[in-house]
Amino acid sequence: MTTTLRPTGPLQRGDGGARSRTYDVCVNSRPVGAIGLTTSPGLGPTAGVIESLTIDEPDRRRGRGTVAALAAEEVFRGWGCTQVLASVPVEATAALRLATALGYTERGRNMLKELPGGTSPQMPDGAEGRPMTEHEFQGWFAAAIESYTREWVERGVPLEQARAKSEADHYGLLPDGPATHGVWMNVLVAAGAVVGHLWVAEREVLPGERGAYVYDIEVAEEHRGRGYGRALMLLAERVAREEAGAALLGLHVFAGNTPALGLYESLGYRTTQVNLFKQLL
Repeated sequence: MTTTLRPTGPLQRGDGGARSRTYDVCVNSRPVGAIGLTTSPGLGPTAGVIESLTIDEPDRRRGRGTVAALAAEEVFRGWGCTQVLASVPVEATAALRLATALGYTERGRNMLKELPGGTSPQMPDGAEGRPMTEHEFQGWFAAAIESYTREWVERGVPLEQARAKSEADHYGLLPDGPATHGVWMNVLVAAGAVVGHLWVAEREVLPGERGAYVYDIEVAEEHRGRGYGRALMLLAERVAREEAGAALLGLHVFAGNTPALGLYESLGYRTTQVNLFKQLL
């Protein structure tokens, strides 16, 4: 039997070379599932995204999904893509096994915490948060763009593409700087010194559910190893509860950042999505 992809509509084109199209997964021309393909809004038209892949129950466990994913790679090559991205719910163990078998590598994961009711968490003695000043924001903003660019470069994204994504994300999410609606920029102060910073904002953290999201958190290098990362995360919970009125707090952690992952897990965060990528040869 032959498994193929059959377009269900015309190829959609957008600004900057963006493309998207949906397909039926067919076996001998019989539809057995569906797949949605697009290019990445953040990384640009050379990064393809498998937005969805479903195989009907009677046709599962017969290799249909594997062939469909490989056929998607050929579509992306035709679009000029050099890599493929996919985000898989952590409970979709079969999909995760398939991605691993096809050579996908974890690039990061989304995590979520249900914030308990009652009083907000207490900050450690000697540490307190306050809003970031405009001067502090300007210094942080320039450094944040460079830092986020490096993180993507370290994970195989070309420098020009990584910088474009970093700038688009930061300018797009913070159009009015620290005064942007639904955004809270804070610093952590200990012993009279600023030891770290925190960026929390409102956003959808689960399909159809809004909450708060930690976009950036960092302890200054000279102050690391003293528990300030945990203090910043407690500050994030306080901001989410008291400022955003949120019951859910989400974040993203890059693969390989073992200390951060351990901290988040110790604070009660659970993984919701695994973000994967594969370079196309």
